[in-house]
Amino acid sequence: MNFFKQFLKSGHSPTLFAAFLYFSFSCCIWVLNGAMAPFISETFGLSPAQKGLMLSVPIIAGALMRFPLGLLSQYVGRKNATLIEMGLIAVAMLFGFFFVKSFNDLLAMGVLLGIAGASFGVALSLGSGSFPARHKGLAMGLVGAGNVGTAVSVLIAPPLAQAFGWVTVYGLAAAAISIPMIVMIVFAKEPDDLDKHASFKQHIACLYEKDGWAFSLIYAVTFGGFIGLATFLPTYYYDQFSVSKVQAGQLTMLAAFMGAALRVFGGWISDRWGGINTLSVVLVTVAVTLTMCGMAGGSLVATTLLVMLCFAALGAGNGALFQLVPLRWPLATAVAGSMIGEIGALGGGLVPSAMGLSKQYGGSYAWGFFLFASLAMMMLVMLRVMQIRWTRTWAEKGGRARTA
Repeated sequence: MNFFKQFLKSGHSPTLFAAFLYFSFSCCIWVLNGAMAPFISETFGLSPAQKGLMLSVPIIAGALMRFPLGLLSQYVGRKNATLIEMGLIAVAMLFGFFFVKSFNDLLAMGVLLGIAGASFGVALSLGSGSFPARHKGLAMGLVGAGNVGTAVSVLIAPPLAQAFGWVTVYGLAAAAISIPMIVMIVFAKEPDDLDKHASFKQHIACLYEKDGWAFSLIYAVTFGGFIGLATFLPTYYYDQFSVSKVQAGQLTMLAAFMGAALRVFGGWISDRWGGINTLSVVLVTVAVTLTMCGMAGGSLVATTLLVMLCFAALGAGNGALFQLVPLRWPLATAVAGSMIGEIGALGGGLVPSAMGLSKQYGGSYAWGFFLFASLAMMMLVMLRVMQIRWTRTWAEKGGRARTA
């Protein structure tokens, strides 16, 4: 408890809370189509491939918008960038409420939902900006725990869709986004850190470095897996196990909550044990659990337990990777984080489509699980090779912050 009090005093805790709330609401809205997928699929009579496409569009759109929002934050400030984005989210939700009448409209709505998905890099940089390097892993983990918004979405959206119709949920979301906007205006302040003093060349330098791409590919497995599977799981539970639409959301919530909660732990343990060590354990766990998920398609209980363990590892991996980002790019954390988040989320956008294609053309969702497990093992090999140079240049052994 004393440690946590010292941690809060080392930075600006109201901004940390505002960033967490902003990211939570953004995640909640970003995965709305996934949370309501069984209702939407029933309305339009979608094939497995169409379901996968519908669920992939918001993730890919959000990924593509992350880096531009990170750049914008360097010119207008991170706090102002969040307010601009939340205003656009409200407009996007109103479009969904008034104009989504066909599958093509639904795809357009998916693009607009991507606005909410752009929040990641700016949220983490805003929340952790006033904290010292030794605490940035925990600060980013706490903000990143806003991933719990995905759990809230899959828990709340299905009952609302069942009671009022799924289109109405967009309208409710348009009103709800005002809550984090007010909190951001009243409590948050722009951090006085080094991000805003870096040159444009420094901001984009990570785009031309091997480390930037290595981080991005690993994040495509950890965060991409988290958001991609969280978006697809309601459809998977509904189709594979014939549970109700609301129950599919509740089962997904268990996994999404584990991922969000363990993100904080991933940041905390990485500050002490090292992000590289933590990621190594994470990637092995993800590969094993996903392989077993592919073989447990006949058991709802086994699948649920395995998915929860997988999400716990993915969440810890997200926190671990972003413990390393400010160590590697101390002068451009916001933009580096946005670029890594962009590539990572793009990886997540492939997950629903891969699962849908696996079912439609392979006859089973298992091949999608096996493919993702193979990618996790490939990232583990790359990590172990890259860490040799990392621990000689900018990190201590295991991936801890250098004390000098």
